[in-house]
Amino acid sequence: MKVISVRVVSSAKRDEVLKENGELRVYVRAPAVGGKANDAVVKLLAEFFGVRRNRVRIVKGVRSRNKVIEIDT
Repeated sequence: MKVISVRVVSSAKRDEVLKENGELRVYVRAPAVGGKANDAVVKLLAEFFGVRRNRVRIVKGVRSRNKVIEIDT
């Protein structure tokens, strides 16, 4: 099991995961309304780490840009 901290940028121009200044930044096109951005973050991180979506979970920061993510490998 991996626990990582990420910073999320919603309503971005494209969906991507970048490492900036020693932290992961997740850019998603989805707006931060109704959990759409969180769903997009989970989907994108699952693809990035090569695991199923149900293996990625937001542990902390559901309503924040800074999130703690648990990835069950």
